[in-house]
Amino acid sequence: MKNAAPYHADISGMPNGVCHWLTTVDGVRIRVGHWPVANAKGTVLIFPGRTEYIEKYGRAAKDLAKRGFASVAIDWRGQGIADRLLENRAVGHVETFEDYQLDVKAMLDHVKSLGLPEPYHLLAHSMGGCIGLRSLFDGLPVQSAVFSAPMWGIKISTALRPIAWGLSSVSKPLGFSGLLAPGQQAETYVLHAEADDNTLTSDASSFALLQKQVQAHPDLALGGTSLHWLNESLRETRTLSQRPSPDIPCVTFLGSDETIVDPSRIYQRMDNWPRGELFVLEKGRHEVLMEKPEIRDRVLDGAVRLFLAQAPEMA
Repeated sequence: MKNAAPYHADISGMPNGVCHWLTTVDGVRIRVGHWPVANAKGTVLIFPGRTEYIEKYGRAAKDLAKRGFASVAIDWRGQGIADRLLENRAVGHVETFEDYQLDVKAMLDHVKSLGLPEPYHLLAHSMGGCIGLRSLFDGLPVQSAVFSAPMWGIKISTALRPIAWGLSSVSKPLGFSGLLAPGQQAETYVLHAEADDNTLTSDASSFALLQKQVQAHPDLALGGTSLHWLNESLRETRTLSQRPSPDIPCVTFLGSDETIVDPSRIYQRMDNWPRGELFVLEKGRHEVLMEKPEIRDRVLDGAVRLFLAQAPEMA
């Protein structure tokens, strides 16, 4: 029998989610949730961003279900209610970015054991876009990929970039790699940001939902990154930037008002992605799946068009 895990239906917007605990090959407990759909046209593998959790994607799962797709999402190690990796659970941390691929492997094995319908498609946001790109290079068995503001580079000013590299690189050998990176806070962003000028979404109701979710279930909240996470992310995004884009159908969505990930890396990647297309969403911020309805619908409709184009008989 599979090991059932909590699913907070009260905040998800999609009541029929089912969650399980999984243990990765290196002994980390993660949480994976899925939303079944009768006679589904396939299954969408949702790779969340940093600080995120399964329930945040309940609305997206509901919209995908309306369009005929089952979906599955994950609490990555170090966030959600998966195992946190530091004594201070408010700090986002990972030992090495490649460890996230162990989470992907456990998730994929779980999806197969559940018999969720093929074909599989990838929907990856922010940090999940970095993890997802590595997964595609490693042979993730999906027919297409959709990226939302993928973290293929981090937005850091030219003046501060050498400092970020230098300080984060010496943090581990000098024994302070678990400390918060400069400018980061232990309190989760949505609880100290102002609704009017937050960097995530221009949709007030969506921002209020994000606040409600972590207020109702504080164990889901995560603060800023550790110095070591920063160093690992800089190294991983640099490494991935040096590899050619995979030959898989892809669309990427980027808000015109993006301030968290580096848009230049996204433009560069998508300019050189065979069978890839970039859509810039006017007035969209970082969380295009949590944006105003007209932006959200454009993303979801565009994603499903790509999914169905790989299997026209299902359209």
